[in-house]
Amino acid sequence: MVKAVKETLWTKSFIMLMVGNLFVFMSFQMLIPTLPPYIKSIGATGLEIGLVTALFSIGAVLSRPFIGFMLEYRARKKLVLIGAAALLAITVIYPLSSVVMIFLLFRFIHGLAWGWSTTVNGTAAVDVVPNSRLGEGMGYYGLSVTIGMIIAPSLGIYLYQITSFTNLIYISSILGVIAIGLLSIVRYETPEAVLKTRKEDLKFSYLGSLIEKSSWFPAFITIIVTFGYGSIVTFIVIFGEERGIDQIFLFYLFNAIMASLSRPIAGKWFDQRGPRGLVLLCTFLTFVGMWVLSLAHSNLFIIISGILFGIGFGSLIPTLQSWTLSMTPSNRRGVANGMFFSSIDLGIGLSGLVFGVLAQFVETAALFQISSVFLILGMAVTILYGRRRSAARPQQAS
Repeated sequence: MVKAVKETLWTKSFIMLMVGNLFVFMSFQMLIPTLPPYIKSIGATGLEIGLVTALFSIGAVLSRPFIGFMLEYRARKKLVLIGAAALLAITVIYPLSSVVMIFLLFRFIHGLAWGWSTTVNGTAAVDVVPNSRLGEGMGYYGLSVTIGMIIAPSLGIYLYQITSFTNLIYISSILGVIAIGLLSIVRYETPEAVLKTRKEDLKFSYLGSLIEKSSWFPAFITIIVTFGYGSIVTFIVIFGEERGIDQIFLFYLFNAIMASLSRPIAGKWFDQRGPRGLVLLCTFLTFVGMWVLSLAHSNLFIIISGILFGIGFGSLIPTLQSWTLSMTPSNRRGVANGMFFSSIDLGIGLSGLVFGVLAQFVETAALFQISSVFLILGMAVTILYGRRRSAARPQQAS
């Protein structure tokens, strides 16, 4: 028996792309938990605080079908660098406004750029990862996303507490410049089917470039679970202020540590055993972590919650991304990536809007408890989908 040769995953291009994407997410995510308290400090209402997240998400969702369409016929490098440069430009202009409505306009524009960048970067990563190691490779690539989503907010919170918002923007901008430098030296690979395609051969359909039918289900689950998670993104700093917990960054710190440790295991599980069981386990751990957080009155509970979120949500998002891409033809992966990231932004954005309204009537801890119901919903839908697929196989075979 001839032993199969294991395809190379850790190429220079993959490493540079992964690290460059980490700095993109670091630059962006360090602003996420600080923007709601900042806009509150300049006179925003609860609804306007929710719009900080919602308008951003709307912008991201609107832009992704266009870039997903472009990825069907365009090479990757120029698109990656345009996205990173646009993110840097909008970050730099944030301090120019202390007027709530103008600030919200900036958030919408930022969302447009974010939708572009995340779609292109994720697609470029899929192109350089061997198909036989897709789960493992995208798991590691997803680690750059998750670490950026976890470490950067804690850094942002710390800087927001000890310095000015303007200085926070400067540091975020420096990280954005580093990202552009790293992404510019990547040797990008574009699928042969894409290189052979001309724009004239394609017909643009906004809906067709928004949704990839072959992989709609994991994207749908992503909307549900990120809707549950979105309340934390918007309100965790405000929650810490309400409870008098001055080390709320510990949630993100331990989240990052456990996500880093668990991600390689989750990626290999995906390649060997498939996604559904892994999605169920990760969603359940996230649910428990959300309840621990809602009950927190001390740093110990914050740490425990961060650990649970690191193992659960830290592995859940890349698992859902790998599931989405594994069901998608190679020439449609740009569209599928756009759909996946739009699912994240749509879930978090709608969550920010809905819970921004609810925040006027209930305390923040109750928001976390209410939003945890959507994690249970995600588990239930995944179980039903698995049973339906299992029931369909015997009928197809007969």
